[in-house]
Amino acid sequence: MPRIRLRAVSPQWEGQYWESTEALRIGRLEGQEVVVNDPSVSRRHAEIHYTNQGWVVRDLGSTNGTYLNGVRVGMVERKLRPRDLLQCGNVLFLAVIVEEDLPKFPVETPSKNLFVESSSQHSWEQALQVLAGSLGDKPQAGDRLLTLLRASYHLTHTESLEQLLRAVLEDAVRAFDAQRAAVVLWDEKECRLVIKAVSTGERELSTRAWYSSSLAQRCFQQGESLLCRDVRLMGELKASSSIMEGAMSSIICAVLRSPRKKLGILHLDRNFAQPPFNEEDLRLADALAATVSASIECAQLLEKQREMFVQTVTALAQAVEMRDPYTGGHTLRVTEYALMLADAIRLPAEKRRILEIGTPLHDIGKIGIDDHILRKTGPLTPEEFEIMKSHTIKGTAILETLPDLKPYIPIVRHHHERWDGKGYPDGLKGEETDLLARIVALADAFDAMTSNRPYRPGMPADLAFQQIRKHAGTQFDPQLAEVFLQLRPQILEKMWLRNDAQMDTLLPADVQAVLENQTTLQVRSEAAGA
Repeated sequence: MPRIRLRAVSPQWEGQYWESTEALRIGRLEGQEVVVNDPSVSRRHAEIHYTNQGWVVRDLGSTNGTYLNGVRVGMVERKLRPRDLLQCGNVLFLAVIVEEDLPKFPVETPSKNLFVESSSQHSWEQALQVLAGSLGDKPQAGDRLLTLLRASYHLTHTESLEQLLRAVLEDAVRAFDAQRAAVVLWDEKECRLVIKAVSTGERELSTRAWYSSSLAQRCFQQGESLLCRDVRLMGELKASSSIMEGAMSSIICAVLRSPRKKLGILHLDRNFAQPPFNEEDLRLADALAATVSASIECAQLLEKQREMFVQTVTALAQAVEMRDPYTGGHTLRVTEYALMLADAIRLPAEKRRILEIGTPLHDIGKIGIDDHILRKTGPLTPEEFEIMKSHTIKGTAILETLPDLKPYIPIVRHHHERWDGKGYPDGLKGEETDLLARIVALADAFDAMTSNRPYRPGMPADLAFQQIRKHAGTQFDPQLAEVFLQLRPQILEKMWLRNDAQMDTLLPADVQAVLENQTTLQVRSEAAGA
């Protein structure tokens, strides 16, 4: 029977390998064939097994995904071929499939094949450095080829546009020996170029002038990459404030474009102590711009799709909310509080996106609750309350029918869990409850306390904050509760600016605090602009 060998090629695991004639299960959990103790790998991450069609791989519902040659693998089996690259979380493997028994590592390989990842002792980056070092005819030839190759690598190994641009610009500064590298993209809403990323390499520059806006604008309008060898020879540019403040002497602007439209500008500059850029630099900048343009457009399209998805989800949540005339605006307010708390604890961008989409869905299960309970004007009976509690289960069932909504299930299912384990539906305790669900639980409770109900008025905001403090460590995550209390001035201001029914819950002292906070912010703003 064919055997499979899985060899780790990520630097921290390089040299380790696993082989089997039946199956290889990958994850952090002991007892699996491939145990990888890496935080990016799930406890049960992926599985490789043999079928009539050959070796196949499938994801086991991992958090960070399984990728085959850069393409994400779902729970549907994907065929493995010799020398395929398999990535679980941040750990990269090389698949070797043979008919005969495998020799023990290391395998002796001809020196001429030293660059080949699967038959050398070099990691991916080390192999590129070997290649770059072999191109010695020109001092920067290796660095420049390395930059283009690394840019291609970044396209499939970075999760966001920000990470991609930051990585590419760091390489560009080294390859071009540039003082700075920046990317400015066209903003269709604002109808102007907006800076998205900048790198100065290891240099420390105090200037705020990251690029020549006038040259970038000209380059974008003409749709042609531009080389300015010496700004002192261009009268209209040499007096530019950005060029003077940024100490720019030589500039390259390369157009970022797709077959459909212009996207923006890759901007590189050197100072007067460096030699000016030349035509070869311009050609390489064009090549680098062409390499990353497709990924930039793809990221922008995904962002638009994400915005439409958020709008659709919010509209759906508001439609559910309309069935309950006493919770108008609840979804938007809870989302607002949750995102304020997320920003205060510096929640990672990807987690924040999940929170932004998942929070409006937290009560989606109420669509399955009978109107006579949902619209009841008095307190619920114990039996009715049990039915109302089932909205977390019903919401989970709705989301489970759509694979793309899987990341939001913890918020929908567990936003009524408590820190002490006395919540529902699963009685989770402490950090057993997902962080995002704990954030929503706090935001949801605060809004519920300060909202009017037909059987009771909304609690004064001051008293609601007291309740948050009182129940920190029992109902609420104590650390999140402390941060939420620190956000009191901003939350009160939000309630004031909304000018809705919740404004009635503000005590005179709260209103005074809002006005004082606004005055402080105005003074700071005026001081900053002076």
